[in-house]
Amino acid sequence: MGIKSSRIKIRLITDADIPAAIDLLTRGYGPTHVGTVRPRGFWEQVFSCLSRRPLPTGDFPRYGYVIDSDGKLVGIMLLIFSTIWQDGKATIRCNGSGVYVEPSFRLYASPLIKKAFNCKDATHLNVTPAKYTFKMIEISGFVRYCNGVFLAIPLFSRAPKNNNVRVIDVNVEPDAPFDPHERDLLVQHVDYGCKSVWCVTPEWAYPFVFRVRHLKRVPCAQLVYCRDMDDFVRFARPLGSYLAQNTGRLLVLLDANGRPPGLVGKYFPGRGVKYFQGPYRPRLCDLAYTEISMFGV
Repeated sequence: MGIKSSRIKIRLITDADIPAAIDLLTRGYGPTHVGTVRPRGFWEQVFSCLSRRPLPTGDFPRYGYVIDSDGKLVGIMLLIFSTIWQDGKATIRCNGSGVYVEPSFRLYASPLIKKAFNCKDATHLNVTPAKYTFKMIEISGFVRYCNGVFLAIPLFSRAPKNNNVRVIDVNVEPDAPFDPHERDLLVQHVDYGCKSVWCVTPEWAYPFVFRVRHLKRVPCAQLVYCRDMDDFVRFARPLGSYLAQNTGRLLVLLDANGRPPGLVGKYFPGRGVKYFQGPYRPRLCDLAYTEISMFGV
């Protein structure tokens, strides 16, 4: 049966769709994929993670949307909706991930993407765009907010002016004030496979989340959450010492729009470019609840 006589609809992904969705994504991100190949086991872990994580209050998809042709899945877009707290205010953020449409149904890719981004109150992120898609992303209304990445050697940074700084695991209760929403974020990201820590001063406990990974076979830790990049710069040396002792990583990768003052390392423009669309411009070094922090992409 041809496309014209098929019954095509774009609908929510259900639990019953998961096996077929995994089949579709495994084909789409297989040996012929222009980017990184993703094996079936990767997508099984993705759906396992999405199935058990809490959703924001409201009517939000747990998994995303599919293109359904007479009951057969021919296209898919995974979505990660999350509640992000900024200055005591809850906002909604959505990270699109895992997009694939079978070649003979590519004319339905645009309606699929439009359906995924129809939540106007949410800030939508594209944190892993392929270079050849930059112009298309910008034409569709997305704004670039991150132009590159910085590979830092935090142990070479200056020691904090206040020597009374301790880095502790998130499972240890800080003996300083902290934001309970940030504690929830740290705990949840441990479940995603991240390393979450507090950097504790007498005045406040500062949250940090790292994803241990390899950058072209070079071991490093990617900074996926902090309140402000200045916090990482301020506490770079004690954080670097903690990471070296507990993860074996001497290098930290972080989002940047240039060389951050106070850090030793190298800036790579054009790498790790990121876009957003919506009411709230994301902060650099805030990749909480994205495919990077949750799935290790």
